[in-house]
Amino acid sequence: AQQFNCRHRLGLTTAGAQSGRISELPSEADVIVVGAGMAGLAAALKLQAAGLKPLVLEVSDAVGGRVRTDVVEGFLLDRGFQIFLTSYPEAQAVLDYKALDLQTFYSGALVRWQGGWHRVADPFRHPVDGILSLTNPVGSVLDKILVGIFRFKCLLGTLEEMMSRPETTIKQKLQAEGFSDAMISRFFSPFLGGIFFDRNLGTSSRLFEFVMRMLATGSNCLPSKGIGEVAQQMALKLPADHISLNTHVVKVEAAVGDKPARVTVTSPSGPRTLTARRGVVVAVEGPEAARLLGPALEPAPSKGQPGVGTACLYFAAPKPPMPGNVLYLNGDGGGIVNNACFPSEVSPSYAPAGSTLCSASTVGTHSELSDAQLEAAVREHLGQWFGAAELATWRLLRIYRIPYAQPSQAPPTNFFRPVALGGGLFVAGDHRDSATLDGALVSGKRAVEALLAAK
Repeated sequence: AQQFNCRHRLGLTTAGAQSGRISELPSEADVIVVGAGMAGLAAALKLQAAGLKPLVLEVSDAVGGRVRTDVVEGFLLDRGFQIFLTSYPEAQAVLDYKALDLQTFYSGALVRWQGGWHRVADPFRHPVDGILSLTNPVGSVLDKILVGIFRFKCLLGTLEEMMSRPETTIKQKLQAEGFSDAMISRFFSPFLGGIFFDRNLGTSSRLFEFVMRMLATGSNCLPSKGIGEVAQQMALKLPADHISLNTHVVKVEAAVGDKPARVTVTSPSGPRTLTARRGVVVAVEGPEAARLLGPALEPAPSKGQPGVGTACLYFAAPKPPMPGNVLYLNGDGGGIVNNACFPSEVSPSYAPAGSTLCSASTVGTHSELSDAQLEAAVREHLGQWFGAAELATWRLLRIYRIPYAQPSQAPPTNFFRPVALGGGLFVAGDHRDSATLDGALVSGKRAVEALLAAK
């Protein structure tokens, strides 16, 4: 097994990875896009649709940013546990869902509480399960009714209105809606903790309402070729000479007078400067964007607080301990695992025939633990869930530690941060909009709209 820190690149085999890169970088382009994650790819496609030729510069060995999938011994390992929500509006506009071959999760979860598993179900999609779960100890009957009421309330108004409403933390919002402490700690804390990597529920209530609407109006899925297929599909719409991999941008300069914006990259022969006739779109993680843009970003900075992280461990198993395409949640609060699932139960393509893939995720990277210590702690916790004898048959495939899985989304938030910085510089990424896959796509689109409108 190999530990992998997703803030650094490693020569891994990537599902659907593009094998090549531009053999010789051009000295100029219409627009240079720094970063081939979701925002950068969305920007490049928007530029191409407008008749411009973008040049996308990506530091790692494949496109996707944090949305990547590695192939290890025939297993598909997403770089951190990720779920694709079909109701994302910008994703619907950009992606071909049929080609992604989306495989659905059960609309609900199994919650671990005091030694047993208790089902929480979407009553609109699983009415029988919803009725049977009314009296389980994961909250009261009133709590279950309140979930339905809140689900309806989240459908009201436009998304723009939702994302600019007065905000509190998620925990304060849940308390104000009347949910019991038991429901908050046993269900919402692990469920939303797995989405926002914060079991204390300090994320903005705006994001909570947005995610609840997405869950209510769509399905939770995995692409059959892994989450990285989302990025691959976008990249394949661009000509091969539009993307340069393993290209490190070390400097971005604004336009001055008649001199266009420029970027400097490293090369075997030393630093090289490339000219962007129409502008530069910086579409990288918040901290890297701040480093590259420097003073240009200061009038409208991204949120300054540290991002949130996670660790994800993948195990090969001979069979699932309990069949089903369901998410397992830690309702007890103790132990190191927040949530787990068996991706091959959602999409059999995630594991070779006759094998099962287990994914277990933590909140935080637990950098204080060595890989061996992290694996031991996760095994011990999962052994309490599924049985020590079962865990003895599992083999660790890989550990992913992702220190910057998302930017901070604690209040106060601004999900409409400016993307035009002047001097032919533009910025995109989930640190400018919401820290969701859809937010990254929207951000890339907004940056290009601003570029096209600039004189």
